[in-house]
Amino acid sequence: MPRINSLEVKSSTSTLSSSSSSTSILRALSLAVAFGAVFLQFFINPFIPTPTPPNLRSSPTSPTRLVASDIFGCQSTSAAEKSVRSDIVCPRTGHEEIFLRERSLLSWSGEEALDVASPEKQSGKEASETGPPPSATKKPRAASHNPDVISPGSLTSSESISLFEYTSKITAQQTLDSGMSLVEKATEIAGELEYSPEQNDGRDMTMIPTYVTSVPNGTEKGVYLAVDLGGTNFRVCSVVLNGDTTFDLTQSKVAIPKALMVSDSHSLFSFLAKQVADFVETHHSDHFSEDPEHHLRLGFTFSFPVDQKAINKGYLIRWTKGFDIPDAIGKDVCALLQNEIDALGLPVKVAALVNDTVGTLMARSYTSPGKTGTLLGAIFGTGTNGAYVEKLDRITKMTSASAKDVGEYDTSTGEMVVNTEWGSFDNAVNVLPDSPYDRLLDQNSVNPGIQMFEKRVSGMFLGEILRNAILSMKQDVGLFATSTIAEDSVLNTPWSIDTSLLSYIEADSTEDFSVTKEQLQKDLGISASTISDDEARAAKILVHAIGKRSARLSAVPIAAIVIATGKLSPPAQAPIDDLGLKDLSLVGQGIEILRRAIGGRSPADLSADAPLPDIQDEEPIDIGVDGSVVEFYPGFEEYVREALRDVPEFGEKGEKRIRMGVAKDGSGVGAALIALVAKMQYSQ
Repeated sequence: MPRINSLEVKSSTSTLSSSSSSTSILRALSLAVAFGAVFLQFFINPFIPTPTPPNLRSSPTSPTRLVASDIFGCQSTSAAEKSVRSDIVCPRTGHEEIFLRERSLLSWSGEEALDVASPEKQSGKEASETGPPPSATKKPRAASHNPDVISPGSLTSSESISLFEYTSKITAQQTLDSGMSLVEKATEIAGELEYSPEQNDGRDMTMIPTYVTSVPNGTEKGVYLAVDLGGTNFRVCSVVLNGDTTFDLTQSKVAIPKALMVSDSHSLFSFLAKQVADFVETHHSDHFSEDPEHHLRLGFTFSFPVDQKAINKGYLIRWTKGFDIPDAIGKDVCALLQNEIDALGLPVKVAALVNDTVGTLMARSYTSPGKTGTLLGAIFGTGTNGAYVEKLDRITKMTSASAKDVGEYDTSTGEMVVNTEWGSFDNAVNVLPDSPYDRLLDQNSVNPGIQMFEKRVSGMFLGEILRNAILSMKQDVGLFATSTIAEDSVLNTPWSIDTSLLSYIEADSTEDFSVTKEQLQKDLGISASTISDDEARAAKILVHAIGKRSARLSAVPIAAIVIATGKLSPPAQAPIDDLGLKDLSLVGQGIEILRRAIGGRSPADLSADAPLPDIQDEEPIDIGVDGSVVEFYPGFEEYVREALRDVPEFGEKGEKRIRMGVAKDGSGVGAALIALVAKMQYSQ
């Protein structure tokens, strides 16, 4: 995306490469061979067979195909839905194929651990020997919108407990029969939480256009405001941009009175406007006395579901986080705040509605070194999400003739930031690694069946995965058997283990695991003197597996976006259009070019001496990250990079091009920078 300077937005124009036609055809053939191989892999052996567990409660259903095409104007639909909606055509897009190729990072090694509850998988015996109860069956991996399939979270509490107890009972018997030690059992569970390059089908993404069409370059100057309504607190801050990639931040925070959270829109937004007025009077009164006609531009971070129709317009869909103000539903939240600001006579303009992940991208782009603009902003903290820069003509949700309810946006740059909402990737669990501990977590969550990617990656959930695994080992092999653990202890209380415990244990390098023992005593109430070295080692094995899996999964959307946007590819792409293939997906282009080449129909001679640029000679690919997990979890970034090196398109050279930098305060600094971008768009 073009980066803007302090005076103007640089227009982006499509430029044809000066590369020769022969070079283009050589590159096209390389693409064809790669995608041809992928094509053969998918359609000759597209699925890994999985045995059907006994007493499956669901009836046979039509296969469900999930597509990553919300951004391209299509919704994911099952085969049954397609039979009655024949008007919907969802061709594969470049993004779909990229996520398809990135399946290799989302699979298990060897036999699928999804079948851990199946007696055949557990012991090699026939199912009839152990015969699970009806409730103790493996949930099929299918889309939750299919009523004939058990969707994630559909089991009752008693059923889920029976499932867990049944699985534990089988595992315990096997452990006793085999004489498995604590460390061996922990290693086995760690294997269930591991995955290696192995292919499965399935993909599902939500992609939201943000109407943000420029990113800063670090030379901008000025004073901008930002406000952040993300929960029970309201934050107001001002950002002074110094024009040299640095800024000065001033902020204040106030708690939202609980009565206002369930009042009416006027009461809430007038309270917010009053906080803005107090802040401006305190910190910027001189600014206005110098120029009474000047209006400060404000970015509004509003962390509730909205239907955004412009960079400064979004209609509230619903409240969350304890708010319940019915008369605000369906109203433009920017207008609600602006009306109350105007009522106070405050010279402030609500210029932008902001998503904090987009703000992370903007904050990193302003502070990143060098000429390269930031491609991606990613959150790996309590939750996870990403926003990246996409070419506007690929966002058919915005640009196609069939696009509906599209608001105003600037087209001069030819690009727009897209909010992926990747926390909801693969809610059907078609490709994500799964285990009894993941399934139990999901069943006991407040939103079963959704945010399945986030539930394996983010800090909110890693502690609960560990708790479930420890309880399983406690029942199966007597982990912490000599310790007295109260019924109301942290270990027996769902959602009570903080991810910081995993960080301390992961960082423990002592030979006697003294740090691990101390932290287990501090956080779980288990006396350190009763914890054996093997028990501490087992806990550390579990922690390592959970944390490493989180990091490797985090690499998947990063890799997919980098590949999908062509950042690892040679810059000259225009000749593809010359071959009449621009309307095909990436895989379709590769297959068609390969077919033409084999049939002798290539429109130009190939040049054997047309070198492709070396990937290591390209500009760095800049990524802004934020969140406690990526910032503080030991070894997290290195595990991410290790996973990137496992992606064939990356390898070691491609991974070295990735430049990650912490971008703090996307909801504050980032929001102010989006207000800057909005001001530039208004000026045009």
